[in-house]
Amino acid sequence: MENSVNTTAAEEVRAEDVENEVESASSLNRRYLRPREIFAFLLTAFGQKNLSQYVNAFRQFFVISFLGMSGSTYGVIMFIESIYDAVDDSISGLIIDRTRTRWGRLRPWLIIPTPFWAIANIMLFTAPSFLVFEWQKVIWTVFSIFVYNLGMSYFGAWTIMLYNITPNVNERDNLIATSKFMELFGTFLPSIATVFVTFMPKWTNNSVGMQDVYTGFAVILSIIAAVTAFYGFSAMRERVPLASREQMQEVGVIESFKNVFKNRPMFVLVLSGFFNGFKSVGVASESFYWMHNSKNLLHGTIASLFTGIPNYIMIPLAPKLIRRFGARNVAVFSGIFAGAAYLATFLIGIGGNFLVDWDRGNKIVNLIVITICLTVCGLPNQLMNVAGGVLQGDVYDYSEWKNGVRNEALVQTVQNYFGKAANSVIQLLSGVVISAVGYVARKDEFGNIIPESNLKILTGFWAIFCLLPAIARFLYGITLLFFNVHGEFKENMLKELEIKRRERVQNLESGTEASAEE
Repeated sequence: MENSVNTTAAEEVRAEDVENEVESASSLNRRYLRPREIFAFLLTAFGQKNLSQYVNAFRQFFVISFLGMSGSTYGVIMFIESIYDAVDDSISGLIIDRTRTRWGRLRPWLIIPTPFWAIANIMLFTAPSFLVFEWQKVIWTVFSIFVYNLGMSYFGAWTIMLYNITPNVNERDNLIATSKFMELFGTFLPSIATVFVTFMPKWTNNSVGMQDVYTGFAVILSIIAAVTAFYGFSAMRERVPLASREQMQEVGVIESFKNVFKNRPMFVLVLSGFFNGFKSVGVASESFYWMHNSKNLLHGTIASLFTGIPNYIMIPLAPKLIRRFGARNVAVFSGIFAGAAYLATFLIGIGGNFLVDWDRGNKIVNLIVITICLTVCGLPNQLMNVAGGVLQGDVYDYSEWKNGVRNEALVQTVQNYFGKAANSVIQLLSGVVISAVGYVARKDEFGNIIPESNLKILTGFWAIFCLLPAIARFLYGITLLFFNVHGEFKENMLKELEIKRRERVQNLESGTEASAEE
């Protein structure tokens, strides 16, 4: 009789396990996102990408060339700002994670910080005539950069929306790939800025100068980013179950930080991001290269029209490659491939100096060669972007699986803390290398930049343009070999996480029913 009871109980347990597996699989395959939400997220990504791309590409060039600040001073400002920004992110992450409103946890932060980063961005690309002394320029720049980054610390919550609007991992990964595809169009508006910078002074007989064009684009892109953020707030919805206020209070601030510091894949991602950040030094120098080495900013715009074409092909392939080889392996291969391509480009250019000083060769041939080289270098860019988004989601899921609480903002805060502390070194370097090559901006009577002709300085720009990205990509790929959330471990983790989420929802429903009965 006892054996019969045990057999029946065992069968019930097995039946329940099977039911849980079926329900879990059904949940993982269920589609949650409405077309309007997908469009809203992509539109928000488009607006934010335009703005960040513009700031990253032209901020240093504008401050040094038009505001008249030295590269070393700019580097010191960015060094100090990065340290402050890391501290600020620690506070913003805790606030975002503990936010509970009728609109959700993340959506309010799409609109609250908007005035701060929008106004500060416009100030960054403005050089008022009353800024005569160096200390005045420093105060203006420091205030603009600090307020811009303060606003962006909270506005960064929109990126976490990606991991909260659907609990379906496959749906999330597809949205990551789609958003990266949409971001390609977010590079178009910043790229055409150089067209207007080149021709507007000629069209208007210098009544509208280079500086005015940069300011105008800052205004336009800030408005676009703000409008798309407001639309994203109105259209998107958060769906991943969260811990209640009471549950969050049970996990103290110190314990929250301890849990995050136990997140191994997060630290691997932080380290890879630090190494990859060195590429931003090369990106910040691009305007210097096109302006002085090629003698025309428009060359950069023309090259970008072609170098970006493979991106439209690689992004649709990214989800298939990730499903076949895993996000980690795709990212590792992409980093090593890009590093080798940048190194080869440097050697090709330095071999005959024709890409260092375009006056030494045929400009059309030079443009064709550099375009082909940069296209090859950029082939894995979008694979890295999509894989990076998937790896970031793995970090958040790992934290929830290990600690029982979903705290993306705090995880992102700690990532940003280390990332920006490391970035402070990178930002310092970005200004110092410009001074190290011996460059000092020269202007004509209308305030427009005069191209440099010193071969030593031009060689320095070329080295910054190629070697730093090569080193960055190599180290990025090698570091990610230690990312452990992949393969069978990841599959088992996601199954367990789905069960835990379902239990959390059931507990919340039981608690609600009990409160109603009382």
